[in-house]
Amino acid sequence: MKASTYDRHCAEIVAQTELLCSLVGAAHHLRTPVPTCPGWNLGQLLRHLGGAHRWVEEVVRTGATEPPPDAHFRDLSPYADEDPVLLDGWLGEGAALLAETLRAAGPGAEAWVPIRRLGPAAAFFARRMANETAIHRADAFLAAGAEFTLDEQVAADCLTEWLELGSQPQTLDYRPQMREVLGPGRTLRFRATDAAPETAADWLVDLAGAAITWRRAPQEEAAVTVCGPLTDLLLVVYRRLPADSPGIRISGDRELLDLWLERVSFG
Repeated sequence: MKASTYDRHCAEIVAQTELLCSLVGAAHHLRTPVPTCPGWNLGQLLRHLGGAHRWVEEVVRTGATEPPPDAHFRDLSPYADEDPVLLDGWLGEGAALLAETLRAAGPGAEAWVPIRRLGPAAAFFARRMANETAIHRADAFLAAGAEFTLDEQVAADCLTEWLELGSQPQTLDYRPQMREVLGPGRTLRFRATDAAPETAADWLVDLAGAAITWRRAPQEEAAVTVCGPLTDLLLVVYRRLPADSPGIRISGDRELLDLWLERVSFG
C-alpha cells in the first residue's frame, strides 16, 4: 500500500468520526433505533464503532498474534441509554488514538489479521476502519434523518474493499449459502453515474465460475446492471438503501441482483 493511501485512511478514520460526533453534538436522541443495524440504537452503534477502534488500536500497538476479546463491542446491551456528552468525547478520543497508533506503526506493521492475503495488518486495518467508520456514519445519519454525503474517492474505495472482502475464497466456507449465487452467465455490473473520469467507479462481479470474482471491465455486458450516484450505489451494495431507491436504475436480471444482495456478505 502506498504511504499516501495509508495516510489518507488514517486521516479518514478521524474525519468520519468527527462527522459522527457532530451528529451526537446536535443532541439527537441516542435511543433512536438504527434500522440498518437491527436491534441497535444510536448510542449502541457508536459504542460498537468506538469499541472497534480501540480493539484495532490494541492489535496494532501490541503486535498481537491472536485477536483480543471483543465482547465489549459485540454485546451492546449495557449501552441502551448513553449520555451524549460522555459518548462524544469518548468516540473522538478512540479514533484519534487509533490513527496515531497506525501512523506510528507504519503500513507494513505486522500483527494478527483476519485475512492475511489482503496485506500487512496495519495497512489492512487502516483501510478497514476508515471504511467501517464511513458506513456506520451512514447508519447513524440515515437513522437520524440527516443527509449523508461521502467523498467519491472514499466511496469508491469503500465499495472496492467490500467486493474484495466478499470475494475471498474462505468466505464460501464460512458462508456456504453464498454458493447459491454461482451459476453460468451470472454477472452483475455496478456503475456510478456521477463519478469523475479518474475515479474507478465501475465494477463487474462474475458469479459464473467456482468462486465469486470481480474485475474492471467497462465494455463487458452483464446479466444485470445497476447504475446510480456513487454514494447511493455504495449504500445499495452494503444493503443500507433498497435497490429500487430513487436515482438507482436497474436493467437486466433483477432476480439475480436480489439473490446476490440477499446472499453475499462478509464479516
